[in-house]
Amino acid sequence: MTEYGRGPGSEPWHPEDPLYGDQGWGGQQAAHGQGQYGDQQQSYPQDPYAQQYQNHQQYPQQPYDQQHQQYGQQPQQNHQQQYGAPQQDPYAQQQGAQPQYNGGWDTGQQTAMPYGAEPQDPYAQQPGGYDATQDYYGTPEAYPPPQPPGRREAAPEQQQHQQHQQQEQHQQQPSTDWDPDEPQEETHPFFTGADDPAGREPRDGDEDPDDDGSRASRRGGKTKKKKSRSGCACLVVSVVLLGGLGGVSYVGYTFWKKQFGAPADFAGTGSGEVEVEIPEGSLGYDIANILRKKGVIKSSDAFVAAQNDNPKGKLLQAGVYLLKKEMSAASAIDLMLDPKSQNAFVIPEGTRNVVVYGEIDKRLGLKKGTTAKVAKTKAESLGLPDWADDNPDVKDPLEGFLYPAAYPVAKGSKPEDALKRMVARANKEYENVDLEATAKKYNLDGPWQVLTVASLVQAEGLTHDDFRKMAEVVYNRLEPDNTITNRKLEFDSAFNYLKNQSKITIGSKEIRTNPDPYNTYYHKGLPPGPISNPGMDAIKASLNPTTNGWMFFISLDGKKTDFTKTVEEHEKLNEKWKEQQGLG
Repeated sequence: MTEYGRGPGSEPWHPEDPLYGDQGWGGQQAAHGQGQYGDQQQSYPQDPYAQQYQNHQQYPQQPYDQQHQQYGQQPQQNHQQQYGAPQQDPYAQQQGAQPQYNGGWDTGQQTAMPYGAEPQDPYAQQPGGYDATQDYYGTPEAYPPPQPPGRREAAPEQQQHQQHQQQEQHQQQPSTDWDPDEPQEETHPFFTGADDPAGREPRDGDEDPDDDGSRASRRGGKTKKKKSRSGCACLVVSVVLLGGLGGVSYVGYTFWKKQFGAPADFAGTGSGEVEVEIPEGSLGYDIANILRKKGVIKSSDAFVAAQNDNPKGKLLQAGVYLLKKEMSAASAIDLMLDPKSQNAFVIPEGTRNVVVYGEIDKRLGLKKGTTAKVAKTKAESLGLPDWADDNPDVKDPLEGFLYPAAYPVAKGSKPEDALKRMVARANKEYENVDLEATAKKYNLDGPWQVLTVASLVQAEGLTHDDFRKMAEVVYNRLEPDNTITNRKLEFDSAFNYLKNQSKITIGSKEIRTNPDPYNTYYHKGLPPGPISNPGMDAIKASLNPTTNGWMFFISLDGKKTDFTKTVEEHEKLNEKWKEQQGLG
């Protein structure tokens, strides 16, 4: 008995069985609860009901036939008398069931005892149970005697079940006779090259053109055709593997070259000519990407590396450069550092707008006067500040706002694009200085007049020192108590502006009789607007003039300016200048 209930156990061999008592495969331990090979029935040491059976009845040890007969003839009333009430045998549920030997050596099917019920004699006579009057080894219905593990055969029902399973497997797989010495053929459709679109092997009953009824055909038809298919499959797999390995190697090499190899670069100094514009604020990779798109260099990494290697590489500035195509990165750096390659549009300090307009027309290949017309008709849309004077006497509202600097004016661009750049640069520069405060300090009419003073200083002065003294001369002549010039500036540069000329010698009659608003010999105060585009040096000088009392100036050789405070000092220098000019 086990903890799950008592089972019928394995049948002991009959004493008349020629193998009775045979210990041929000795060393086998008896099944749980059973003596080894016909020994007496033993109680189960772990059976919780073992003590109950001991109290119930001690069965004498005797041969199996006698025990079987005794169990079969034992009246059931003994159980009733012993336990006081009729109990149903737990084995009675197995009506008509024949115990089967399943090939195992342990006990058979276990039947659990109902909870709380008195244990019953497992060997009592019951339908389908053991009967002493029957010979269990002599009738056709009897089970064969137990066999040693190496000699056992399955029961007829099991054999029939196994044969049924084998038939089903035979229907699913081709019928083959296995030969341990013969190498097995691969049956996967990928390797066999089966023509079946579903990848199935022919089943029984399917026509096989290669089947000639021979043993080879029954073994799977190992023909030359299938060997060829298997070889082709292996070849395909090999090609795929080699291709994958080659792809991985290429990707790895590309990654290594990108990370650790030298960047792609052209060789030599290039050829041809290409104009490249570098905007303001462009850094290493910004410049490199522009050059790469223009076909100057091959890769941005090569350019940045060459820029870092060159001690002056960080000095590259915005502008327009004339470069060559397919240059090495190092050659491109060297050429951009050479002033000869810079093709920027440069406005010198003190240049008048009329000169700038003409140069833009030439640069863009436009008809003469095109840019001047654009400036006149589109002045309000070019970005002038709010404090720009709209006085109708102003000859050009853009005068003073085409800030002197280098600009990228590439071929194919529009004139208004260049003018907008210049005005934007002027606004940026003027925001950095306090023109409003200077206007209040010297009783001027806003930043516009401060810019006008700076344009006069730029046109008359020669050096930085001249600029500060020249600014003081302007402010002193504008003073209300100026009785020497009666608040007239008397600057030749203003008269030359209205005449669009640059003369040094001007006749006294002409200059003093021309009523044009820009003629400072005729009108008091400042002209209506700036007369040139002053640089920052002249602008700062106008913000911070000298305070030495300078009232007059003159240049005898055109290289140096002499400043005086009184009329007498000035007339002496003026007579000397006339002698040099042959006017005396």
